[in-house]
Amino acid sequence: MTNKTYAVSRNPLWVSWRERSIATVDHDAILRRIVEESGWSPRYVFMTVISAGIAILGLLLPSSAVLIGAMLLSPLMMPIIGLGFALATLDFAEMRASGFALAVGAVIAIAFTALFVLVSPVQTVTTEIAARTRPNLFDLLVAFFSALAGGYALIRGRGETVVGVAIAIALMPPLAAVGFGIATWNWTIAGGAFLLFMTNTVTITLTAAFMARLYGFGSHLTPAHTRLQSIVMVVCMTALSVPLALTLRHIAWETLAARQVRDVIQRQFPQTARISDLETDFNRQPMRVVATVLTPTYAKDAERDTATSLRDALQRELDVTIDQIQVGAGNSEAAQVAAAQSRERTQSLERFATTAVDRLALVAGVSSDAVLVDRGRRQATVAAEPLTGASLDLYRQLERRASAGLEGWTLVLTPPPAPLPVIGFSGEALTQQGAADLDLAVWAARRVPLGITITGQAARAEMVREILRAQQIPDQRLLMAPNGDADVRLSWRLPD
Repeated sequence: MTNKTYAVSRNPLWVSWRERSIATVDHDAILRRIVEESGWSPRYVFMTVISAGIAILGLLLPSSAVLIGAMLLSPLMMPIIGLGFALATLDFAEMRASGFALAVGAVIAIAFTALFVLVSPVQTVTTEIAARTRPNLFDLLVAFFSALAGGYALIRGRGETVVGVAIAIALMPPLAAVGFGIATWNWTIAGGAFLLFMTNTVTITLTAAFMARLYGFGSHLTPAHTRLQSIVMVVCMTALSVPLALTLRHIAWETLAARQVRDVIQRQFPQTARISDLETDFNRQPMRVVATVLTPTYAKDAERDTATSLRDALQRELDVTIDQIQVGAGNSEAAQVAAAQSRERTQSLERFATTAVDRLALVAGVSSDAVLVDRGRRQATVAAEPLTGASLDLYRQLERRASAGLEGWTLVLTPPPAPLPVIGFSGEALTQQGAADLDLAVWAARRVPLGITITGQAARAEMVREILRAQQIPDQRLLMAPNGDADVRLSWRLPD
C-alpha cells in the first residue's frame, strides 16, 4: 500500500495538478467562508421564508419567471455545500451544523408553503407543480453537472457562475410542491416532489465532496478514509440512479406511446384531416384517449379501429373517444363552425368541472374552494367533513350520487376514517354480504391513506389480504394480526 501511494504521488499529471491547481487554492479561507454561510442564523431563516413564499407563488400562478426569483435566493445551497465539504474532510462538527440548518430550513419551507396553500383560494395542480412530481435520471444529471460548476465556482472564486448554478439547481420549488401536496392531501405530488428535492440534495452533497477532494481538501485523511468516502459516494449515487433511470424509461415509453396514438388516429382519416386536440391519460385503467379531429369525411369505425391497433401496439387496454368535426376543404364557413364547436367543447369541459366541484362540495359539506380539480385528467377530489353517525357506505353513496350524469369524470370523496366492516365467511369462502363488505373496504382503502390491521382466522385473514393486494392496496399498508375469530375484522391503523 505504501509503494502504491508513493507511485501515485509521483505521477506527472498529479504533480502538475497539485502544483498548478491545488497549491493556488486558499483552503483555510474557503473553509472559513463555508462554515460562516452554511450554518443556522436569523438571516438564513428570513431568506428561507422569503424564497419559499416566492416559490409557492410561482407554482400557483404558474410563472417560470417568479420561480427563477426563488431559485436565485437559494438559501439552502450553502448548507448542502457545507455538508459536502464536511464529508470530504470528515469534519463531524460541520456535518452536524450544516445538516441541522438544512433539515430545519426544509421543514420551515414545507410548513410555510403548506400554510400558504391552506389559506389560498387557488389549489389547482398547475403545470409547474406537475413538472416536479416525477424526477428521473436527467434531474440527477442536471444536479450533478450544476454541482460541479458550483463547487468549482466556490473554490476558484468565480462568483458569476453561481447565478447560473442557483437557477439550474432548483431546491426551493420542490419543497414548495411538497407543501402544496401536504396541504391538499395529494401524497403523489408530495412524495414525488420530495424525491426530487432529495435527489438534488444528495447529488449536490456528494458532488461537492468529490470536488473538495479533487482540490486537496481532506489531504490529511488516510487511504482507508478515502476508500470509505468513495464507497459511500458510489453506493448513494447508484441507489438514486436505479429508480430514477426506471422513471426515465417509463417517461420515454409514454412519449413514444403518445406519438403512436397520434399516428394511429391520423391513419383513420384522409391526409387532409387534422388532429386539433389530443389528450392521453396513461394513469387511468383502461388508458384513456380523447381526440378531436377536423376531417372532410366521417370515419364510421375510427374509435374501434384505433383502439384495436393501439391495443396490439401498446399491450394496454384503451378507452378511445374521437370527436369528428366535418370541415369542407377551402370552406371558410365550415372552418368557423368547427372553431365554434371546439369552443363549445372547451366550455362544456368547464361546465362539467363546475358541476363536479359544486356537487362534491355539497355532499362533502365543504366550500367549493376545498375541491381539488384536475381538468387534464377530468378528476375532482375532496375530503369530506365528518357526519355524525355516518358509515363508510353512506360516504360511498354520496360519491356515487355526485358522480351521476358526469360521464368521463372521476369524482373522489375521501371519507373520514369511519369503522371498516366485518368480513363474513362461510367455510373457506366469502358470504355474499362479506364480499359486498370487502368491496366497500377496498373503496375506503383507496381513498384513506392509512394502514389497515387484519385480524381473524389465519387462512381467512390471508385471503382478505390477497384480495386487497390484488386491488392495488400497497402491501406495506396491510398488517396481519391473526387470531381465532371466524370472521375477519378490518381496522384503521392510525399513525404513531
